Amino acid sequence: MSRPAFDPATYDAQLAEKRALLVELLAPFGAPEPAVFDSPREHYRMRAEFRLWREDGQRHYAMFAPGDKHTPILLDDFPIASLRINELMPRLRAAWQASEALSFKLFQVEFLTTLAGDALITLAYHRPLDDVWQAEAEKLAAELNVSLVGRSRGQRLVIGRDYVEEELTVAGRSFRYRQPEGAFTQPNGKVCEKMLGWAYDVLGERDDDLLELYCGNGNFTLPLATRVRRVLATEISKTSVNAALANLADNGVNNVELVRLSAEELTQALNEVRPFRRLAGIDLKSYEFGSVFVDPPRAGMDPDTCELTRRFERILYISCNPETLAANIAQLNDTHKVTRSALFDQFPYTHHMEAGVLLERR
Repeated sequence: MSRPAFDPATYDAQLAEKRALLVELLAPFGAPEPAVFDSPREHYRMRAEFRLWREDGQRHYAMFAPGDKHTPILLDDFPIASLRINELMPRLRAAWQASEALSFKLFQVEFLTTLAGDALITLAYHRPLDDVWQAEAEKLAAELNVSLVGRSRGQRLVIGRDYVEEELTVAGRSFRYRQPEGAFTQPNGKVCEKMLGWAYDVLGERDDDLLELYCGNGNFTLPLATRVRRVLATEISKTSVNAALANLADNGVNNVELVRLSAEELTQALNEVRPFRRLAGIDLKSYEFGSVFVDPPRAGMDPDTCELTRRFERILYISCNPETLAANIAQLNDTHKVTRSALFDQFPYTHHMEAGVLLERR
C-alpha cells in the first residue's frame, strides 16, 4: 500500500508548472506576470480527515486514492499536516486503543488546527453516544488539551468549543478568527496569510465602499474593511455568518454590514428584482461602491453575478479554480482589464492552486 506522493525535492518544479499554467490561462487577457507565493514544503495543512481501517484487530488512520474506496493507505503520520496534527495522531490512537467507549464503532477522525496552536478533534461513530463515552471523551480532551466533537446520526456532542481560534497577521496587524468545526476555512494557514496580505495591498486605501460576495467566516473581510469606508458582505452559510459576526466583534471591526444572502440573491436585490426581509434596515442606495471582492466556489461566478461585478471600477477576485476564473474574465474582458495577478500555492504536490486577479475598468 503506497503512500501519497510527497517529495519536497520536487516542490520547485511543481510550482513552476503551476505558474506556467496560470500564465497560459491569463495570456488571452494581456495579464501581467503573476506574483508567486509559495508554501512551506511540509506541515502546511491545518486540517486533515482520516477514515479508520481495521487490520490485525486494530484501527489505523487511512486514506484512499480518488475513486478507490477499497485499497487503504495506512498512515502513522501525515507530513503535509501541521506539526500539531502529527503530534496528536499517535496520542489519539493510543487513547482509542485503550478505551472501548472511545473505539466502539468509531469510523472517522477529523483534525482542525491553527497556526496559533489551537486544536479540535471530531470523532464520528456508527452508534449513539452515551454518558460513558462523554466521560471518556472529557478525560481525553483534557489530556490532549483540545476541544472534542462527537458525531453520530442525530447527535453532536461538544466538549470545550466547537471552533478553533486562529491569529493571522496582515500589514503588521493581528486579526483573530473563530474557525468553526464543519465549516470551510483555508487549509494552508501560511499561504492564507500571504493571500490576505496580497489582497490588502492590491485593494489599497480607498475612500469609498466595498461589496464582498462569498465572505465565509470573514477571512478577507477583516483586513479589507480597514482599507475602505464601509463594507457590505454576503454569505449564505448560517454557520459561517455566525462565525463572521463573532470575528467582526472580536476584532472591533464596526464598518461592516453582513447579510445572509447568496450572491445570486444579492444581485436580485441590487437590481430591484425582489425585496428581501434579510435586508431590512439596510439602505443599499446609501453605499458608494468602488470595488467588489469575490472569492467564489470552484464553479466560479454565475453569469448574472458576473454581470453584476461589471458595474464596479475594480473587481478583486480570488479563485480556487483558474479555469472558471478565466471563463469569468472572458465575460468581463470587454469592460475590464487584468492589472494584477498572483498565484498562491495552497495545495502543494497537487494540481490545485489558488489565483488572484485585479480587474480594473478600461
